[in-house]
Amino acid sequence: MMIKEILSQLPEPFTGEELFDHLTDSVFFIKNASGEYLVVNETLVQRSGVRDKGDVIGRTAEQLLQPPLGQRYTDQDQRVIETGRPLLAQLELHLYSSGIVGWCITTKLPLKNSSGKVVGLVGISQDLRLPNYETDEYSHIAAALEHAEKNLSSPPSVEKLASIAKMSRYQLDRRMRHIFGITTGQWLMKARIDLAENLLAETSHSIATIALESGYSDQSAFTRQFRRATGLSPREYRAVRTNQ
Repeated sequence: MMIKEILSQLPEPFTGEELFDHLTDSVFFIKNASGEYLVVNETLVQRSGVRDKGDVIGRTAEQLLQPPLGQRYTDQDQRVIETGRPLLAQLELHLYSSGIVGWCITTKLPLKNSSGKVVGLVGISQDLRLPNYETDEYSHIAAALEHAEKNLSSPPSVEKLASIAKMSRYQLDRRMRHIFGITTGQWLMKARIDLAENLLAETSHSIATIALESGYSDQSAFTRQFRRATGLSPREYRAVRTNQ
């Protein structure tokens, strides 16, 4: 029996909402063409700091999350809806109104009607998994990652890390994808942004100083990379974390 036949026999339209309510490491949603939430799971409700799904349905991310947190998601939604192009496996640092901060892999797919018109989108943001540091698999790359973490102010190249791990770049990337779910280059970016966001939240260092400590000789390049990862400028991020 085809999937469409099975779904047509259900008493109510199947959205996956109940299934995704049980996935505490993932945010799931369906939105209309205006970017308003139609279906959400409990994880999104909890991380947004609201009481129940009724506080989310019918609102955009920009309306749900305190400024400027929701603007990035609303802009992202509109790009998918307007272009019809999906957002695939984007590594992002999410900062919610509830104070939860964490890295996610986000995918958003346009929803089209029978005429091919985009009428909304469906998306999921899954928490970046933590590796098992006790496994032999992790031990093969531990020295390379430790070297990177100790030298973030002058970050090594992926080729250098592969050399330390005694692997080719391809072999290291494959191992990193299996352990972390991301490439070596993505891991390096994450490590630098992690350092920067901690310094922004916990110190009064200038943006220029933090940029240098995170391995960016150009403050504008740092700001661009930080905004791509978080949706906020370093200054905006510091203001949000300070006021939480």
